[in-house]
Amino acid sequence: MAGALLGSSATAQDSAAIQAINANSLAQHIKVLASDAFEGRKPFTRGEDSTIQYLADQFRQLGLQPGNGNSYFQEVPMVSISSRPADHLVMEGAGGAVTLSYLDDFVAATRRVQEQVSISQSELVFAGYGIVAPEYGWNDYKGLDVKGKTVIVMINDPGFADSSLFKGRNMSYYGRWTYKFEEASRQGATGVIIIHETAAASYPWKVVRSGWSNSKLHLQTADNNQHRTALEGWITLDAAKKIFQLAGISPDIMQKARTKGFKPVDLHLHTSLVINNTIKKSTSHNVLAVLPGAKRPQECVVYSAHWDHFGIGEPVKGDSIYNGAVDNATGTAGLLALAKAFTRLAQKPERSVLFLSVTGEEQGLLGSEYYVAHPSFVLNKTVADINLDVLNTFGRTRDVTVIGYGQSMLDEYARRAAARQGRVIVPEANPEGGWFFRSDHFNFAKKGVPGLYIGPGTDAIGHEAGWGKEQIAAYNRLRYHSPADEFNPAIWVMDGMVADVRLLFDVGYHLSNESSYPAWKQGSEFSAYRK
Repeated sequence: MAGALLGSSATAQDSAAIQAINANSLAQHIKVLASDAFEGRKPFTRGEDSTIQYLADQFRQLGLQPGNGNSYFQEVPMVSISSRPADHLVMEGAGGAVTLSYLDDFVAATRRVQEQVSISQSELVFAGYGIVAPEYGWNDYKGLDVKGKTVIVMINDPGFADSSLFKGRNMSYYGRWTYKFEEASRQGATGVIIIHETAAASYPWKVVRSGWSNSKLHLQTADNNQHRTALEGWITLDAAKKIFQLAGISPDIMQKARTKGFKPVDLHLHTSLVINNTIKKSTSHNVLAVLPGAKRPQECVVYSAHWDHFGIGEPVKGDSIYNGAVDNATGTAGLLALAKAFTRLAQKPERSVLFLSVTGEEQGLLGSEYYVAHPSFVLNKTVADINLDVLNTFGRTRDVTVIGYGQSMLDEYARRAAARQGRVIVPEANPEGGWFFRSDHFNFAKKGVPGLYIGPGTDAIGHEAGWGKEQIAAYNRLRYHSPADEFNPAIWVMDGMVADVRLLFDVGYHLSNESSYPAWKQGSEFSAYRK
């Protein structure tokens, strides 16, 4: 078993490491982490206390050293802001008004740490995708002064509609909603509202609704986020069409915005909104443990997984606990299994291995953002980040999906590890979803550290073609970010998860015993940071 998985460099004792990654241990961890007793694992709650103590206890029992000096915990200063619009969102102009209902038609919040934020008679401008990308010759803000104004922008980037633009169907970071909020702030806008489209966003409106109906977490900043726009929000596509109609503009304006040279459009409308905030500053925690390297302990390979989910929120069919079994009790369980596997090696790896369970991923990758700003190992000695987020629950596959395929040489490590299992790697099926920018390895990538992030394969063994894709689509449609994401041992098939976690062990095992550093591939937007 070990020889088949790890190659000729493995010793006989390595089979003990591989066997430590098994269905029973993974299921036991998931059962605990996704239980109602952990209350959905939201930061700042009893769920966090239960979760981080459980993780620290597991690391301690494995004999791993604390990863932050003498502590298994890294404090992450955050602020919780529960934003509630005081009224409907009304867009007004000479031709009348459009009134939007909270949660059904729009969501709105603020990052500014103050009890009340208001915008008054803010002019509305449609700014296409809200992108400034000189390398692609694209600037939706060209010639536009948005100070005091609220911009309405589309989700994703132009490549979604025209494969000759940007990275084609592979979403660039310019397509992510986080970028659009950041850019509007850089431009000095008062507010920014994103038009939701299910295909372009890769998730339905109910995901936006549930995610924004609860409090939001942010890292604390010196200026209390006054540099950010006063208003951040989303509207449904139907709401956007009503706004365009009121402005006397055809909805085809969105199609025109997908072409190069599009110029922003003044809608000759204005809006006002008061947002009341309940603010709580507190400290969440990353949990980290390290297995020191035998020869080069100052160098490290990182395994990461986020422990947090959404806690207790808006009830759905009478259930208000967002258990987050797949997202991301599976990845956290995989992290613990990997930690156990490395402690079972007959010989310690040459490089250190850091097991990093981060907070605040669901709130914008906050824990990993804080870690890379305050790392336990300097980033130029951090070899790679191998990230676990949403693992396979439907059985073995002949393939494994590499999300962000083509970014770095970690693809080749994954390819070789898959081949040792008799499998192949494939690119993600819907790169337009921008999944590479949606989990914690991304913060490492922004600092130049290559990240490997895999997802379930789709070529399911023992099933007809397309069945695996149907399982993934059903999860995204019915359980993702909802109270329905619960551990169900009666229907979960764990052997696919076991195979994928063992593959990641293989990759990290080899990286931890080499002296070279995997490089970014030519054309990657992150290669300059590594240099």
